[in-house]
Amino acid sequence: MPWSKNDYPPSMKNLAPRIRSKAVEIANALLEEGYEEGRAIAIGTAKAEEWDKHHPKEDK
Repeated sequence: MPWSKNDYPPSMKNLAPRIRSKAVEIANALLEEGYEEGRAIAIGTAKAEEWDKHHPKEDK
């Protein structure tokens, strides 16, 4: 089941919106590759948090 900005797994509810959006994007891609939902969520969350560390939000 693909997730969206407003419909995401409960385990992602406490993530910052920017990280959650990236986690959903990654998890959806993993689902398309055949990963199980639980694994896609876990990997998506971990990779999104790692991505956030390497791509700081630009304050303007």
